[in-house]
Amino acid sequence: MWPWEHVIVGYVAYSLFSHLVYRESPSGASAVAVVFASLLPDLIDKPLAWQFGVFPGGYAIGHSIFFAVPLSIFVGVLAHHWGRTQVGLAFAIGYLLHLPSDLLPPYVETGEIPFERILWPIEQAESPDHGGLIDGFFNNFLPYVTQLGSMELTPYLYMQFALAGFAFLLWIYDGMPILRELVLGTYRRVGSPSGRS
Repeated sequence: MWPWEHVIVGYVAYSLFSHLVYRESPSGASAVAVVFASLLPDLIDKPLAWQFGVFPGGYAIGHSIFFAVPLSIFVGVLAHHWGRTQVGLAFAIGYLLHLPSDLLPPYVETGEIPFERILWPIEQAESPDHGGLIDGFFNNFLPYVTQLGSMELTPYLYMQFALAGFAFLLWIYDGMPILRELVLGTYRRVGSPSGRS
């Protein structure tokens, strides 16, 4: 999955969870946590594999269920200790949903589930040498852009667009967390009497 797809999946799942359990929209802090956590497995594994050659492929410790679960529990306990339980839950949902999300596209394309992607160190997912982090990104991204540019839209791409549209509308319904906090924080700093010179 692409980074923005992981963010969409994580945000939608956490927002629905927040509405069902807490009866409220996600806070800006929770939205930041779910976005960051949704990206974190790739931020760990892709540089270590593609840039530094620590792992044979871009699915290793960061994508491992044996690392993801303890990390999510640790962050959750720490967040609860600091009185930020919802932020800890947002982190856990974002991080833990990243793993099965990376299994879905290959399953849709081939009908096979590449479990080796989430079982490091028991199994190692190998990938071709990408020649560095930037080259690795563009080697994967350019075929995607070419497919979009040719308008050869597959059912999977239609699903991506539908999910992105739903996530955007949900984000607006939620009051645009993160952006909302940035605007309010700026207004308080610039617009309040104490902020004027």
